[in-house]
Amino acid sequence: MITQESIARFDLLLEREFFDARTCEQMLFEMRSARGGPATVYMDTASSYVDESVRKATRITPSRETAEFVRRRLLEHKPAVEEHFRTSLGQCEEPQFLRYGVGGYFVAHQDGNTGMLRSEQEARRVSVVVFLNRQTGTPEPGAYCGGSLIFHPSGASLERDCLRMGGETGALVAFRAETTHEVSPVTHGERHSIVCWYR
Repeated sequence: MITQESIARFDLLLEREFFDARTCEQMLFEMRSARGGPATVYMDTASSYVDESVRKATRITPSRETAEFVRRRLLEHKPAVEEHFRTSLGQCEEPQFLRYGVGGYFVAHQDGNTGMLRSEQEARRVSVVVFLNRQTGTPEPGAYCGGSLIFHPSGASLERDCLRMGGETGALVAFRAETTHEVSPVTHGERHSIVCWYR
């Protein structure tokens, strides 16, 4: 369960109605019919590549209008993100529209700002995930099971110390790019989300 204490412990910014249900439904309709390909990963090089042992998801190519609408909304939201994280941010990257089918996942990783990456992704300061559909405990139409966004505390810790966040339609969660996080395997349905990074 997400509590104010757990949100504070992981320094998360949670906006439960970043997009309304109608906007999410329109984007879902487009994502279900748009073309896409395997989502890529960055490791310790400047180039991206497909590695389904690390990340198994489909990156969807939406219309230019939809991508620009999302990017504009994220830029409009930047002052709130800057205030929460007490930092000055520049532009945001091109949003990634993602679909995780059954068996889709992303292993524990950081997005940037760690001092360990040798690529332009190291410049990422704040990561953003926007959920377009919801996670449920049992199969329901339009929802998905599994696919939790899991945050790991810094340092060695037990699984019980992690925070498991289920998707809520239209919710945005922002976190520092160096925060270790993962997407657990989807067990039913399709998980649709948008990810982006402020630099």
